[in-house]
Amino acid sequence: MTDGKSTAAPGSPQAGRVPLVVVDGANVVGSVPDGWWRDRRGAAERLRDRLVGYPGPAEVVLVVEGAARGVASVPGVRVESAPGSGDDLVVRLVRAEGGGRRCLVVTADRELRARVAALGAETIGPREAMSF
Repeated sequence: MTDGKSTAAPGSPQAGRVPLVVVDGANVVGSVPDGWWRDRRGAAERLRDRLVGYPGPAEVVLVVEGAARGVASVPGVRVESAPGSGDDLVVRLVRAEGGGRRCLVVTADRELRARVAALGAETIGPREAMSF
């Protein structure tokens, strides 16, 4: 994902479609003990703003839940508020929007990694994703 180019063969259904990058916001924010728990919404907004610089092209979707719900989207990052479980929304997004193109999920959650891998998505951890 670091070069932002699709590995799809020309003429395949995946060709010409930018990869989908879905970020498990609560998991990524929670991976850094910087006091995020005092301001979950602010932590999600800082993550969203950092994702604007994600190397692309890619469609970046940040999934937020709980106290971080309602964080606004910005150019380059679509924010989706989970009505319940953020993990369930990540899975729904991969299923609904990931088909036919490369899909990368950013999370350290082992169970979520297994769920999205079963749908054909790749996964990376928060440190790897935020090292760009």
